[in-house]
Amino acid sequence: MATPDATLKELLAPERPDAAKVRAFLDGLDHAGRMVAVTSLQGTSLQAKLYEMAAPAPPVGLDDLVPRDVSPLREVIWHGKNSLPMFTTFQKRFCRPKGDRGATELWGYNHQTLAWVTGPGYFVCHPDGTAPAAIDYRVVPPEVPPGWPEVKPNSAGLSRFVYNNMVDYLRRVSAHVLIGRAHRDGKALPNYFLLCREG
Repeated sequence: MATPDATLKELLAPERPDAAKVRAFLDGLDHAGRMVAVTSLQGTSLQAKLYEMAAPAPPVGLDDLVPRDVSPLREVIWHGKNSLPMFTTFQKRFCRPKGDRGATELWGYNHQTLAWVTGPGYFVCHPDGTAPAAIDYRVVPPEVPPGWPEVKPNSAGLSRFVYNNMVDYLRRVSAHVLIGRAHRDGKALPNYFLLCREG
């Protein structure tokens, strides 16, 4: 029997992968299976292909990242796999702010093993251009849930080499899986990442 990682790579092998088949496959897996499939996509080529494949999908909104029924300041974890050569797994942790801001933005940070060097990579997720939910590192939350790291600007220390002036744009792959691409100073970078919602 084919494993989830092998099947996903097979589905992505054609020059123009069938987005409906990829979506149905990922939707049919449990969380553990999706994580095996998602974390198998090493490097740029397959993640870039997935990003292009997902272009026609409905846009990703704030409620897709943090459902409306989740209490303010309660974290929602998305497991990540980036296209970099090293240190490729991470989490993006999101929460909805209290009050009126919860209708127009989310707050979050990057949870990963090198945070002691790069900083927590805080961001505000909000509409940007045609994207209903862009991950914007140019702004940071004014407060965060208990237990999250101290908020630091991305222009300080080594964070400026990783997160400063960066915005991530997301595309929908399936009900639980998203693909993103990093942009800096308005220019697309050859850096992609997959997100898989926990649960």
